[in-house]
Parts: sequence; C-alpha cells; structure tokens
Amino acid sequence: MRLAALLVIAGLCLAASPLSPAQRQLNLDSFEYVWKTVRDKHWDPQLGGVDWQAVHDELLPRVQSAQTMAEARRIIASMLDRLHQTHFGVIPADAYERIGDSDENEEGQNDRGQNDRGQNDRGQTGIDLRILSGRAIVTSVAPDSAASQTGVRAGWEIVRIGKTAVDPLISRLARGSPESRLADLLTARALRSQLDGPIQSTVTIEFADIHGTPFTRRLTRRVEPGVLTHFGFLPPMAVRFDSKKLPGGVEYIHFNLFLKPDLVVNRFGQAIGECGHCPGVVIDLRGNPGGLGVMAMGLAGFLISQPDQKLGTMYMRTLPIRFVIFPRAEVYAGPIAILVDGFTASTSEIFAGGMQDLHRARVFGERTAGAALPSHIERLPNGDGFQYAMANYISESGRQLEGNGVAPDVAVPLDREALSEGRDPVLAAALAWLQTSP
Repeated sequence: MRLAALLVIAGLCLAASPLSPAQRQLNLDSFEYVWKTVRDKHWDPQLGGVDWQAVHDELLPRVQSAQTMAEARRIIASMLDRLHQTHFGVIPADAYERIGDSDENEEGQNDRGQNDRGQNDRGQTGIDLRILSGRAIVTSVAPDSAASQTGVRAGWEIVRIGKTAVDPLISRLARGSPESRLADLLTARALRSQLDGPIQSTVTIEFADIHGTPFTRRLTRRVEPGVLTHFGFLPPMAVRFDSKKLPGGVEYIHFNLFLKPDLVVNRFGQAIGECGHCPGVVIDLRGNPGGLGVMAMGLAGFLISQPDQKLGTMYMRTLPIRFVIFPRAEVYAGPIAILVDGFTASTSEIFAGGMQDLHRARVFGERTAGAALPSHIERLPNGDGFQYAMANYISESGRQLEGNGVAPDVAVPLDREALSEGRDPVLAAALAWLQTSP
C-alpha cells in the first residue's frame, strides 16, 4: 500500500527533540540498513541509473550530524526519494501509537491505554474527504457516526480542524509533490489523521457548505467500525466489507482494504454466489489503498472462467511471478463495473487494471493513484518502519501501472455539486451501462 503519507503526517505533528549518542548510532545503523537493502533487494540492480554509492557518500555525513530524529528521518527519506518510485519510505516510530496526533486538535482526551478491543485504537469522526480544486471536501459521512448525527453533509468544505487552518496545510503539502494525484492523496490522508484521534476525545471542525455558509461542529471520535487486523509492522487497521442489492437487482460490493482474506474473499464469494444470474455486479474500489496482492487473484477467480488467464506479472530481481487466476467452481458470467478514483492504489490497481486488460470489466471514475509496486515493511534499528518495493509490476497488456495508474474506460470526475445533492455520478454511469449490457 501507499504509506508515504505517514512520513508527511509525522513531519507536521511531531516536535523535535535532541538525540543521545545511542540514538545517533541507531539512526546511523538505520541509514546503512536502508541503503544496503535497496542495493541488494531492488529488482533493478542498476537502480534506473542512480549512482547509489554516491548517494550514500553524500548523505552519510548529514545523518552523522543530524540533531533530531525528525532530521535524521528526513535525510533517510531523501535518499529513498532519489529512486523516484512509490512504496519506498519511512514510517515514524511514533506513528505506531499516534498517527497524526496533534494536541491542539484534541479536547477531552482520554487515557491512551487499551480499549475494549485490546488495542491502542484511533477514534474516527465518520468523515471521508477528497481534495477538489485545492479544497478539502467531505465526500461521505458514515451512518450513525458523530458527523452524521450532527448533520455534517457530503459536499461541505473542511475549513479548520481544531486550531489548524486547512488551506495553508493543503498548499504546503501540495508543494511537496510534483504529481497532483499523489499530492492530493497524501494531503487528504494527512487531514484525515487530524480528524482522527483517541477514542472519546473531541475535535471542533469548521465547515462551509457549497454556498459558503459556515458551520461549526464538535465531534466525539468513536471506535472505527470493521474487523481489526494487522499487516506487517503497520498499526492495526479495521477492514470493512459491504454488499447489497441495488434497484434492478444489481449486486453492489464495496470493501476498504485488500486485507484479512478470510473476511474479504469469503464475503466476496458469498455476494457473487447470491448474485446468481443478476444483471450486473458493481465493485467499488474508490478509496481502497490496496493490501495483499495475492487477494486480487483470489477475487478474480469468482469472475473469470477461462483457465491460464493472468492479471499481470511481478518482476523481481531473480524471477518473474505471474498473477495467474484460478477459476472457482462457480463463476459469475455477467457484466462487471469497477469504480475507481485517485485514491484507488496498489492491489486495487492491479485488480482493476487486470480485469480491464482481460476485457472482463468496464472501469468508471477517475485515473487511479499510480502506486502499484508490491512492497514489504520492516522495523529499523531506531524503531521506525521501512517500506520498500520488492518488484516491478506490469499489467497483462504490458502497461506499467506505477506512476501511470489505471485510466477509466468511462471518465467521471468527482463533482462537489453532485455530492451536495446526494448524487453519485460514477455509480450512476456504471448502472446506466449495466442496463444496456448483454
């Protein structure tokens, strides 16, 4: 998954503190570990022409003289930036306990001990958002959430979170990434981290509706719905799966992560089985940042009946791995629509792009994030997490999804006016197509 946002978030929120000699050595050990891992495990021994030894020699003195953890972390991250590839990044050690915490955005904060699920969970307001024309716009409000119960509506602009003004934050983060889709993705994740916080703490948010009318809401963060799971060295995440019949009998499927196969794959199979000969299936991958790549093949097996089909190929340093699809005993043969946006990333792109290449699905929405590299996460000597890509990925038609993303067959941009009116133009376009499909 694309996790570089964690580094951006930590840079915004964590105060600098001086380093002890032992901490300096741990940072130096971490620098060397990251450098050697890229040198020895990157799928391209030439690293695209980057003189990796020269990068090491240039940055080593800076790490040795770094005065704070944040400074050392920035130097290691800048080394990885020389690769110009996603899925190479540093996850601050603090993120495992408090991703994006900011005391000035929290009121009535509770003890940071374990909650009733035995985890140091983050609470949520129920708000999801996207960056539209440089503004943070609410795209959905979870049912029964604090935001829903206080009347927050899709289409509203988020103006201020606690004491943090949003516009300057968006401008600052946008300058940090030259690629607009990734800049918007990282910015929205950073803002989400400001909305979230310890369970039962509160946050005051200032909004403006589409006409500019201001609203202020004080929201209590609640337990995130879903089934808690762990992935590598990342903090716990809640996996959610939803399926339902839409008018006309179309099966609608949405899940937020390609994690916890016993939940997602099994529920996906049940939904497809219950669909039977329904007139179509909509798979909504908007906002899904990915997860386990192998799950893309598992889900495709419910939708592809021909043997020896594959979604694409992963190229490692030693050998290629084909993402072969193994058809299930019962396969849905009707039309499939896949919904995507700029936050659709990694395994979600592999699935959507592969199904598109095989002409098995039609893709609706916006171009995806272009962050498709399979990656691994380890813990560094200084306690930070280190994410690095293990391979390159090429789709079945020969497309490199990294940096390019999946272009939809039917482009439908996100529209604030539609959000304000409660309409979903992407889903509407998909349903219109399914009505005319054989």
